[in-house]
Amino acid sequence: MADQATNPFDDEDGNYTVLANAAGEHSLWPAGIPVPGGWRVVHGTDRRAACLAYVNQAWPDLGTRV
Repeated sequence: MADQATNPFDDEDGNYTVLANAAGEHSLWPAGIPVPGGWRVVHGTDRRAACLAYVNQAWPDLGTRV
């Protein structure tokens, strides 16, 4: 079977960082990809599950923003 290119944002086994912007929004970001302007690293490098747990703890109102 041929190797398939994997989207680094979908890699369940990859390493990630957690980014935050000035508005306090958080984003899971693949480690090794440059951080975009306006964002800063607030957690990581860590496994995907650990980064998601950090986002859930650090940004508890994730589902309540309008």
